[in-house]
Amino acid sequence: MANDDTPRVSFTRMKDGTREDYQLLGRLEEAYVEGLPERILAALRGLEHTLSGYRVSRLEHVLQSASRAEDDGEEEEMIVAALIHDLGDDLAPHNHSQYAASIIRPYVSARVAWVIEHHGLFQNYYYIHHFGGDPLERDRYRDHPWYQDCVDFCERWDQASFDPDYPTRPLEHFAPMVRRIFSRPPFDPGIIGEAPTSTPDRPKGG
Repeated sequence: MANDDTPRVSFTRMKDGTREDYQLLGRLEEAYVEGLPERILAALRGLEHTLSGYRVSRLEHVLQSASRAEDDGEEEEMIVAALIHDLGDDLAPHNHSQYAASIIRPYVSARVAWVIEHHGLFQNYYYIHHFGGDPLERDRYRDHPWYQDCVDFCERWDQASFDPDYPTRPLEHFAPMVRRIFSRPPFDPGIIGEAPTSTPDRPKGG
């Protein structure tokens, strides 16, 4: 048990917790959540030392993706989405898209979250045939209203952002955007909006 002065609950099983216990936890969680933007930035810095073999680091890749999105005049939430789209590479290598979408979903439109959730499958278009896969598997979503948004995300920013000579902006440039997006009220209906009422089954990969 930690030897600090943090107040602690009285229970060892959640079903035994009192109102005072849960009010305490609520206050502590609220304070902890306020630090989310800085934890996101720290996780992004960690991408400097992850998957190798490309001509740029994973951090440079996401910074370049965000830089390209900004250069194309995209709104701030899509720029931040481009910045965090590969945060799952370390802990969720087989479903990194869903991992990143889960992180950003409470703070952005349903459209942006959908694009991030599916970008891995759509990105397969460029290389999966070299492993015997189907590059057109993304076409299961061809009738989805955000299909083209995800195609564009991959074509314009994701697959193109491995260029060591591109004028990529540093993380410090995007830090204020990260702080603004991840300080929004979570699951605000005015931000999230509504997802389409019917969509195809979610792909297993990505």
